[in-house]
Amino acid sequence: MESVVGAMEARRNLGRLLEETYYRGDVFIIQRATKPMAVLVPLAQYRQWQMRREQFLALIDQVQERTRQEPVTELEDAIAEAVAAAKQAERGVANPEARES
Repeated sequence: MESVVGAMEARRNLGRLLEETYYRGDVFIIQRATKPMAVLVPLAQYRQWQMRREQFLALIDQVQERTRQEPVTELEDAIAEAVAAAKQAERGVANPEARES
């Protein structure tokens, strides 16, 4: 269950909030003057978020490493060559008599 509590209430009832968070898995959004300031979540849920964040960042690093291996200019040159070859092949197929002369 998710609840919103004021900062003063959270201070006065910290023990109860900790127990409800730990034993029941409740989540508390702590606010001050109607502005959310923090969230009290079960430790297991927080650890799971940390683990998923680390996995996500590792995946980003892998993608960056794979794309970093080829310089952009070499890729652009290879693409330009492939396009030119395709255009030339297309011209040859469209006009087969041009090859015979």
